[in-house]
Amino acid sequence: MPTRVVFSSALIAWQRVSGRHGLPWQGGDAYRVWLSEIMLQQTQVVTVIPYFQRFIASYPTVAALACASEEEVLEHWSGLGYYARGRNLHRAAQMIAARHEGEFPRRHELMLQLPGIGRSTAAAICALAFGESRAILDGNVKRVLARYCGIGGSPALKPVEALLWQQAERLLPTEEVGRYTQALMDMGATLCTRSRPRCDACPVQGHCAAYLTGRVAELPTPRQKKVAPERCATFLLVMTGSEILLEKRASAGLWGGLWCLPQFDDEACARLWCAEQGMEADILDSREGGALRPFTHTFTHYKLHITPLLLRLSQKPSLPAVWMDVNAALSAAIPTPVRQLLEKIASPETV
Repeated sequence: MPTRVVFSSALIAWQRVSGRHGLPWQGGDAYRVWLSEIMLQQTQVVTVIPYFQRFIASYPTVAALACASEEEVLEHWSGLGYYARGRNLHRAAQMIAARHEGEFPRRHELMLQLPGIGRSTAAAICALAFGESRAILDGNVKRVLARYCGIGGSPALKPVEALLWQQAERLLPTEEVGRYTQALMDMGATLCTRSRPRCDACPVQGHCAAYLTGRVAELPTPRQKKVAPERCATFLLVMTGSEILLEKRASAGLWGGLWCLPQFDDEACARLWCAEQGMEADILDSREGGALRPFTHTFTHYKLHITPLLLRLSQKPSLPAVWMDVNAALSAAIPTPVRQLLEKIASPETV
């Protein structure tokens, strides 16, 4: 089996010439590295960069983030998805302010006590911000190591993940750990991709078990696919003039802390609720002008089939909710499918 020096030296040399440079969080302090690592979980770099830049402009330090409200943080996170990441980020900043005087902790074990930070994320911060020799194992790195070491079985299985951690530790260099860690990330994102990997440009092709045995397409072994459950919901767009009715979700659960449209199991339930609020006489065509059509929003574990129902009212009913101008609502902390609907409502063709 190839030695640590062969693997790490090749990756470090490749990263120096061909890796990604100039990313806005590279060369930054632990706070910027932490923020980027959380944003990059299940999200591509090209998507993250503008969010990261806006976030840093508003919250340049951990202390600034800790002083913000959860709603303000989620406004900056709106559209990035996986909102628990944003909530955990905010809670962690408050813990850092309370326990560590606003300074991001240097010790790995202290990082692990913060919400949203697991073993690999903490190791990445240690390596990239502090130059510590710690192994990482995010999704991209699992793919690189599974192919290079010829490890079969789904990385989602604990025994396979444990074996990948062993190899990650074994191949870890003692010098230039930050560049090596960046190289692993860059390799997984640009060369050793899930489909159509660029093996011809790989710096460790000559020692890659998957390449040498013709198993690149087989590794890592995909997890057994499950049929994604499907659910249905009716979203109610209640409007008076240019204002729309929104409800704030509880902090826990789906879209926690976000502003959402009233949601019902089906159109009949939505209409019944409208009647109970005395709004039945004001109901117009639920898909006025054909602009609001049913659509599907896909989550990680299920699909949600959404039917929008548009109601235009002559006056505001008394309800335990908030009325926002549609354009103002587009700047608030709202989930992606709500944003998609409000953008249609705000367009001249719809209003």
